Amino acid sequence: MSEIKCKVASITPLTDVVYKVELTPTSPATFKAGQYAMAVMGEKDMRPFSIANAAFDKSRVELHIGAEPGNNYAGEVLARMREEGEITLSIGHGDAFLQSNGLPMVLIAGGTGFSYTYSILQEHLNSGDKTPLTLYWGGKHASDLYLADELTALAQAHSHFTFVPVVEFANDDWTGRTGWVHHAAMADHADFENVQVYVAGRFEMSKVVRDDFTQRGLKPENLFGDAFAFI
Repeated sequence: MSEIKCKVASITPLTDVVYKVELTPTSPATFKAGQYAMAVMGEKDMRPFSIANAAFDKSRVELHIGAEPGNNYAGEVLARMREEGEITLSIGHGDAFLQSNGLPMVLIAGGTGFSYTYSILQEHLNSGDKTPLTLYWGGKHASDLYLADELTALAQAHSHFTFVPVVEFANDDWTGRTGWVHHAAMADHADFENVQVYVAGRFEMSKVVRDDFTQRGLKPENLFGDAFAFI
């Protein structure tokens, strides 16, 4: 891990409560796709955020920060970025990075956990590896899936990538999958024995994914997610 001072290039809203932060590091940002950064707020105050850009793209750091009202943990980081125009990051945390072992990949994201899977997806598509990858992204409402159009276009351009958006509370005009995001994956996979799974979202979701998927043959060594270091 290394600490890098970053200039704030832009902060733009992705939804009413999620912001895309573009940072320009003063030196190349070295990390593995799927690792996270720690925003240095104080000597003993380090706050984790998934890195959304691919690892080959070392000239910038992209974060997707959810800062709903009352979430001071994230809101204070955004406030400092806006006020000071820079932030120090500790880069290269986490062991749940992309593993190229030849097994088909299932990526499961809840909310802004998508940023973790987005880094892995972009790295994989850029690598030339044609191993199949399916991304299931769940949100409470369709508007929460803020890059759905871009992902649909990527899936149309890459035959080995499949995008499955899942909405928990669907409006009448929603024609896609509904319910819990990991249930959509289970509906498509009767057996996870020969699959590797990457998951990011609330700890509760990660635990349910681990419990349910291992019952369908998923091997512990093929399950990746930062949450599993804590649960």
